[in-house]
Amino acid sequence: MRIFLIRHGETVDNVAQVYAGSRDSELTNHGFNQATYLARYLRDKGLSFTHLFASPLQRALKTAQLIRDGQAAPEDPHPAPKQPLAITSLSVLKEQDFGSQEGKPWRDRPNGSDKVGKQPYQETQKDDPESVDVESKESMAQRMDEFLDEHIAPLWQSASEPDEHIVAIVSHGIILSVLWRRILRRLPPYSISFDREITVERRSSSLENICGFSNTGYLELVMTAGESLARVPTESNDEKQPTNTNDAGESENSTSDLPQAPVRSPAADTEHVSTASSTTVPGAPKVLHGWVTKIKTINGQEHMKTLKRTRGGVGSSKHDEKQKTLDSFFKRRRTD
Repeated sequence: MRIFLIRHGETVDNVAQVYAGSRDSELTNHGFNQATYLARYLRDKGLSFTHLFASPLQRALKTAQLIRDGQAAPEDPHPAPKQPLAITSLSVLKEQDFGSQEGKPWRDRPNGSDKVGKQPYQETQKDDPESVDVESKESMAQRMDEFLDEHIAPLWQSASEPDEHIVAIVSHGIILSVLWRRILRRLPPYSISFDREITVERRSSSLENICGFSNTGYLELVMTAGESLARVPTESNDEKQPTNTNDAGESENSTSDLPQAPVRSPAADTEHVSTASSTTVPGAPKVLHGWVTKIKTINGQEHMKTLKRTRGGVGSSKHDEKQKTLDSFFKRRRTD
């Protein structure tokens, strides 16, 4: 089973550097192109998704639609009739709700505060009876557990072949990071390995914090039902943890309730790591005993290597579905 956690393309609120959680911010022209390039890249890798989940917010839903549409091979002039892949749009996959801070610049220092980010806004609004709080980490964790229980757990239970289920989850930066940490809680100890292409710097991060998401960046997991990896001596890692970038563009340290995952010395091609303790905790999710997981890609952006932003402010403008690309003006009419 393969799972792709994918962040949406760039939005007008990303460019404006304002908080955009529950706001239905639209893709920019550059964000549309990012999603289009990602769709082509995934198609060219030979991926054929069996399940496609998306947040209903248009920036994520449109990205998912482009990925779905990109599954068709354009070089085939007579494709066999095929039922298009349905996109399952779920409210639980929405971004963290920033409450009264929605739409406010995240670099502002309200009322002369010397701080930026959510904290100064929360301090100035705590005595305002009409202010709406930022969604809590507990609420987001509950949402992601609900999503996993209802939509992904049945796929884990039914998977009999490695590529039987190829799942794409298109959502938002913060909530995808929460989703990864909730998946991590379900994995057995010493059942995770890194692909050899992942750098040592990436491997040195604690598992909870490996996956900050750039626009259309993705985390790729290959999960297989089999024997857990043998336990080996490990070393703790006291290095400073990396930061994740959320939908507002700010950096936010993860404060997951999981302990830091130790990392063993590298093997020839992978590095096996431990997840949290397998001790049963009341209310804890069911652990996927016997499953092994390989982290294939972290914040994948290979698809954007040749993508350039259109100059003159066009790339940062809201994408208009009605506008034509230059290519469309030069396409020849079919004469047959």
